[in-house]
This record gives sequence, structure tokens and C-alpha cells, in this order.
Amino acid sequence: QVHLVESGGGSIQAGGSLRLSCVASGRDFTTYSMGWYRQAPGKEREPVSTISWSGGTPFYASSVKGRFAISGDNLKNTVNLQMNDLKPEDTALYFCALRTRDPGKAVWEFEFDHWGQGTQVTVSS
Repeated sequence: QVHLVESGGGSIQAGGSLRLSCVASGRDFTTYSMGWYRQAPGKEREPVSTISWSGGTPFYASSVKGRFAISGDNLKNTVNLQMNDLKPEDTALYFCALRTRDPGKAVWEFEFDHWGQGTQVTVSS
């Protein structure tokens, strides 16, 4: 069984920065893609940024392009999300996602196999 743990969330004022981290642990799995999703109150979960080690450029939602940067290490099973110039609309529960089934690039929810419990990010104006 694979287990994902997120960290780095918190409360911050608009314009500030936070760095989210996620580490996956377990037995007998290969990390092909990882990513970050978020869910605001009353809204559906949406992709924020994803990265695939099988090729291609990282995916960023249009609302975070230029402000957020994803990085990671597939051998260490980690993914990070540097979030700069945070806005109140970035307030959400942020989830880490992992694809282990095959090397396909993952962006959408159904393309990921494992999920973390989430870390809360609250941005005040």
C-alpha cells in the first residue's frame, strides 16, 4: 500500500509565499507522475500542477501560472509546490497525487492512483 503525506500548509497574508511538500512511502511501487490538486469550500477538486518523469513539461492551471512552481524527485518519491504571490482565491485544501500504474503523463484526477489527505492553505486579504 502506498501512503502520501503532505506538509507545508498554513495561514498567510496575500502576497506571501508557502512551500508544500509531499512524500510517498510504501513497498514495490514506481513514481511516474506526481501532482497537486486543490479543493475550495463548495467547489470541486481541481488540478493545480503536475509533473511527469516520463517526459513532457509540467502542467500548471492558468490561475497559478507564473506564481507557482512544481519540483520533485521521482527516486525519492517527493514533490514540492512553491507558491508565491498568494491570493485569497488560492485558499483551499491542497492534495498530493501520485501515478504508479504506468509511465503515462498524468494531469486529470482519473490518471492518478494514490492521494494524500490534504494540507490546508488559507490566504487572507
